[in-house]
Amino acid sequence: MAIDTIQITVLAIIQGLTEFLPVSSSGHLLLPSLLLDWPDQGLNFDVAVHMGSLSAIIFYFRRDLLRLLLAWCFSLLRRKGGDDARLAWLIILGTIPAGLAGLLLNDYVEAYARSLPVIATTSILFALLLYASERQGTQSSPITSLNWRTALLIGLAQVLALIPGTSRSGVTMTAGLFCNLTRAAAARFSFLLSIPIIFATGLLKTTELMGAESELAWAGLLYATLLSGVVAFCCIHVFLRLIDRIGFLPFVIYRIALGVALFGIYLV
Repeated sequence: MAIDTIQITVLAIIQGLTEFLPVSSSGHLLLPSLLLDWPDQGLNFDVAVHMGSLSAIIFYFRRDLLRLLLAWCFSLLRRKGGDDARLAWLIILGTIPAGLAGLLLNDYVEAYARSLPVIATTSILFALLLYASERQGTQSSPITSLNWRTALLIGLAQVLALIPGTSRSGVTMTAGLFCNLTRAAAARFSFLLSIPIIFATGLLKTTELMGAESELAWAGLLYATLLSGVVAFCCIHVFLRLIDRIGFLPFVIYRIALGVALFGIYLV
């Protein structure tokens, strides 16, 4: 059974709001089908909304990405570069662990980890880790202080985002804070690090779709892509402007409340 326009709208907004906040987009996208008995949105819908999120973050960081790309190319030609080239290499390094884990473990996670107890547990567990990272980290290091060890550690943390309810942005920001990055630096590196992974995920799912019939008309997929992209862009903009003032505590509280509520629903 195909999803209707209201369901497309709700799911696209959920994707746009949660992809870059430390609250888990994959976990939230599962909730309507688990709690409201909505039909599964299908792989084609997942590809559409992820492309929307990818478009949003590329457009938001377009100047940064162009500068990083040019610096990276220059470093290949001249075998040297400044902070931009080094950051580009660190993004590549940080992407490798999650990329390999996604190829090896994605089917296992899809089969065994997409459940209410798992989402509830990861929501609470990683909320506590986020809280601990903000309390224990010195928040004194800018993004230019990143080295290969820190980037690799944050990249390894990103592997945990394969588990629904973990949050890719949440777990990488947590690792960044534990490495004493400022809130803004942790968020910025997390967002930049997400671009190759979202692109690779979308590409992988697109290849899986080849030859399959779409349950949604192209108009519905285009609408979902545009809506999730607009919402994601606004979310990134507001989050980066507010994070130094509000900190991560509101997200910690939300994740714990969500996890407790999900456990309550599961046990009733």
